[in-house]
Amino acid sequence: MSDTIQPPPRQQVFPPLDREAELDRLALKLRTASGVGRQVLNMVGAQAENLIGMLPERVRAGLEKATAAALEQSFNAAAATRRGRIADAPDWLTRAIAVGTGAAGGMGGVPTALAELPVTTTVILRAIQTIADEHGLDPSRPEVRAACVRVFAAAGPLDDDDGTDLTFLTMRLTVTGSAVQGMIARVAPRLAIPLGQKLAAQAIPVIGAAAGAATNYIFTSYYQDMARVQFGLMRLSEQTGEDMETLTEALRRRLA
Repeated sequence: MSDTIQPPPRQQVFPPLDREAELDRLALKLRTASGVGRQVLNMVGAQAENLIGMLPERVRAGLEKATAAALEQSFNAAAATRRGRIADAPDWLTRAIAVGTGAAGGMGGVPTALAELPVTTTVILRAIQTIADEHGLDPSRPEVRAACVRVFAAAGPLDDDDGTDLTFLTMRLTVTGSAVQGMIARVAPRLAIPLGQKLAAQAIPVIGAAAGAATNYIFTSYYQDMARVQFGLMRLSEQTGEDMETLTEALRRRLA
């Protein structure tokens, strides 16, 4: 009985990048992504720093732990959908799904918003993995797996960060079997703040569902942009042979 001939793996061929033009493009994407959360804050009529105070004390106390749990559960679930050959979704469909889950999460206040958190995080992580693949990076590689989680170190669109904090691009972690868990432990405290603001927006009486839909759309769009910056720099690094720190500093100068 002859062996079954397997087709060769799909190879993505990218044209050589113009270093300066690519850095200009990534800087523009980073500028565009930052500050979009102002739309949500205008809608709910509150300042970002006041939103978390609206959450119950027990929720505030457990926010970092809940964020880490959502990230870990979501990463495994998102990776499983890729192994199961579920087709990658275009940006607009991913955002539409996130809008639906956000609206559902906001209908019941804090309890349903907390239940919705890992679902939306899974949708966003799946989109991040898709973007890694678009850039010719295999999401099953340990360093790419860690980079997918690292995108969340850019906090979120409700954060006061002006977009010039690029530490998420150069965070170092030994690539081992525990790389993703270690990255989650480092990312969760930073991500917990904007996610807490998102939960509080969803908990506002009457407009919780609308706030959930709007925040999810903006969060999903934001992290898709952050992923394209992250993996755009990684692809540029592979093409030019420059390390990520050098390219990140060049990007920082453009933002300054």
